[in-house]
Amino acid sequence: MTLNSFLKLEPSYRDYVWGGSRLRPEQVPTAEAWIVWENDKIAAGQHAGKTLGELAAEFKEALLGKKATARTGTRFPLLIKILDCAQWLSLQVHPNDELAVQLEGPNQFGKTEAWHVLEAEPGSKLIAGLKPEVSAELLASSIRDGSIINHVQYAEVQKGGTLLMPAGTLHALGPGLLIYEVQQTSDWTYRVYDWGRPQTETRKLHIEKSVQATQIEASAPALPLPPLKDGAQHPLVTCEYFTLELLAAQTNALELDTQQEVFHAITVIEGKALLQTKNEQIELDKFQTALVPASLGAYQFIPLQNCQALKASP
Repeated sequence: MTLNSFLKLEPSYRDYVWGGSRLRPEQVPTAEAWIVWENDKIAAGQHAGKTLGELAAEFKEALLGKKATARTGTRFPLLIKILDCAQWLSLQVHPNDELAVQLEGPNQFGKTEAWHVLEAEPGSKLIAGLKPEVSAELLASSIRDGSIINHVQYAEVQKGGTLLMPAGTLHALGPGLLIYEVQQTSDWTYRVYDWGRPQTETRKLHIEKSVQATQIEASAPALPLPPLKDGAQHPLVTCEYFTLELLAAQTNALELDTQQEVFHAITVIEGKALLQTKNEQIELDKFQTALVPASLGAYQFIPLQNCQALKASP
């Protein structure tokens, strides 16, 4: 069974308290656009209206590729979001695979993620890790008494920067940031500290789970954007769960190929582009996303103007 069409996706949205106005100006706050998610629907074509998860169950390796099905079966293996941060997000931590099973049950996955900075207002900061002098005892006591914010590591970031955030890294995004985030197919988030916001049924602190999940030495240094070449792929992140590359094109098309091994998730972040095979083409505007099934094989990324896109794959 093959799947030889591009799948343009309809994003889903989350309206958390810290969100801004850049994702949906007509609905503020909008915090997150879930642009590649197992419950996102296909926007057009013969599979329009079906979810990505339904197609994964139906087409299996033809959609996902061998690498993904070997790790997560027919469950869609990645979750990709765009986050609009108008306020500080909670200080949080994610479990690794082993701890996710221990704390949340069988068939659960941890959450390693990567961030690419799409926009950053001057002076924008984030938190990634702890100060060097923090001991295990201080970590546990400060999480429990609410003073953990005094022991975190702040960093200024700029547009184009990329961070790999391994599971176990204490982190928070700050105001003024627009972030592309790719992660494992898990949304287990343990909230450590929430800047004095009142706890609610849907926004609780997870103190003891945070103590167990946080790894003292885990950190995430920001990697600057490499010099860009027209018609080139620029590696940003490689880890055991996913790869992330930046596609840059002004006049030259990129020749891309899934090798029938992995799917590609293509999100335009500047300009607009065509994805094209011998049989079809689709146009992607800024922040639009298409999934290229593993069985599709070779295709072209053609700039319609000065264009950048992010390509994520297992």
